[in-house]
Amino acid sequence: MNLTVKIKKIDGQVLVKLNGEIDAYTAPQLKKSFQPFEEEKKPLHMKVDLSDVSYMDSTGLGVFVGLFKFIRGNEGSLKLTGLSPRLKRLFQITGLAEIMEINTEVEGV
Repeated sequence: MNLTVKIKKIDGQVLVKLNGEIDAYTAPQLKKSFQPFEEEKKPLHMKVDLSDVSYMDSTGLGVFVGLFKFIRGNEGSLKLTGLSPRLKRLFQITGLAEIMEINTEVEGV
């Protein structure tokens, strides 16, 4: 399965729309799409829409953990939206739902 990553900047916020599966095969592509923001080394406010993500494994979680650490370390914010019950459960059982801002609602990313 493929992963489509669409990124746009609006009013100082980075909006990311993902479509497909995030696994060991596609996670490097996702991580690479976030690299330009990490190179800027400034506060980043990002909202990621996961409503069209059908599957995510631990490799995908690792990408989001790394992104979260970078963003928080630079006094930014990360919000994950549109999580399916399956994805929400994945974040809950790993404890990431306790530290990351997640929302099952789609917020027009």
